[in-house]
Amino acid sequence: MAVGTSRLAETHGALLCQSGGLDAFGIDPDDLPDGLVVADETGRVICFNAAAVRITAMSSGEALGLPLERALPLEDLKGCRWWTLTDPYGGLATRVGQPERNLLLPGGREVLVAARYVREYPTGPVHRLVVSLRGTEARRRTERSHAELIATVAHELRSPLTSVKGFTATLLAKWERFTDDQKRLMLETVDADANRVTRLIAELLDISRIDSGRLEVRRQPVDIAAAVGRHIQAHIASGQSPDRFFVRIQRPLPDLWADPDKIDQVLGNLLENAVRHGAGTVTIDVAPALAKDDEKGTAVTVSDEGPGIPEASMGRVFTRFWRGSKRGGTGLGLYIVKGIVEAHGGTITVGRGPGGGAEFRFILPVSAPAYLG
Repeated sequence: MAVGTSRLAETHGALLCQSGGLDAFGIDPDDLPDGLVVADETGRVICFNAAAVRITAMSSGEALGLPLERALPLEDLKGCRWWTLTDPYGGLATRVGQPERNLLLPGGREVLVAARYVREYPTGPVHRLVVSLRGTEARRRTERSHAELIATVAHELRSPLTSVKGFTATLLAKWERFTDDQKRLMLETVDADANRVTRLIAELLDISRIDSGRLEVRRQPVDIAAAVGRHIQAHIASGQSPDRFFVRIQRPLPDLWADPDKIDQVLGNLLENAVRHGAGTVTIDVAPALAKDDEKGTAVTVSDEGPGIPEASMGRVFTRFWRGSKRGGTGLGLYIVKGIVEAHGGTITVGRGPGGGAEFRFILPVSAPAYLG
C-alpha cells in the first residue's frame, strides 16, 4: 500500500472509530490503554488503534481494510483458528460476544482477547465487531508474585514444622529417657516454632485482606506513646540494652483513634527491623503532624545508625519479598505495614536518618470511630 493511501486509510479508520461513540466523549482511540480493533458488518477492519499496533506489531495502515481474520490471525492454545472457531458473523444471533481469554498471535506471542458483537437490534446481524487486546505482562507478574508467595510460605513453614515434628516424635518415643529440664527445653522450642507458624499464617491473612481491600480497622483511642514504651520494654526484656533506645515525645499529642492491635503490629515490625538490621542507637520520635488534607495527625519516626538502605532500593522497600539483609524473614512485613497505615488513611515513607541508617516515618490522622462518622 502506498504511503498516501496508508495515511488516508488510517484517517478513515479513526473517523469510523469516532463515529462509533468515542468522539462523543472527546476520546481518541489511540489514547486508549488497551488495543482496540473494530470490524464492520462485512468483517473488514475499520479501526486499529495505537495499542493494537504495539501489541500485534502490525501497522494500522496494513490492518485497515483487511478481513478481521487476516488482520488478527489468532489461534487458541490448541492451534485452532479463533475466528473460524467462534464464527461471530454466522453464529447464533443471540450471542453478545466472547469473554476474555488467552490466544496466540503469529510467532506464539500470547495476548488477552475479548470481543463484543454489536447488533442494530436484538438477534439482528452483527453490525460491528469490537475486539479488545491486552498484553499478558501484568497477568504474568501476578502469577509470578503468587508463585513467589507460595514458595516463600513453603520455605518458611518447612523449618518450624520439621522441628515441631522432630521434637514431638522424640518425646513420644523416648519420654522416660529425658530429664524434666530436657523435656522443658524441647517443649519450649516446640512452643516457639508454633508461634512462628502462627505469625506466618497471620501475615498471609493480612496480605489477603490488603490485596482484596478487606482489611478491617476497628478504631479505638490509642495512646501511641505508651505503645512505643511497651515495645521498647519487650526488646529490653529479651536482652537488648536499654541504652540501645532513645525516645522523644513531643507533647501535647492529638487524640488518636486507630486499631490498637494493628498499630502494635506496625510499631513492632519497624522496631524489630531497626534492631535486627540496623546498628547503634534506635531513635523513636513521636510528634504532632499534619496528615492528608491538613487534618491533624500523629507522626512516628523510627531511625537507626546502621548502613541504611541503598538509594536504588528505596522504591522497593514496601513491596512483597523485599529484604534489606540476609538475616532471615519473609520479606512481607513492610508490605503489611504499608497496607495497615494506608487502611488508617495515613502515609508512610522511608529515607536516610540523621545517623546514616534507615528512617521510617508514618503519619496517622486523628480520625474517629465509625459510629461517630
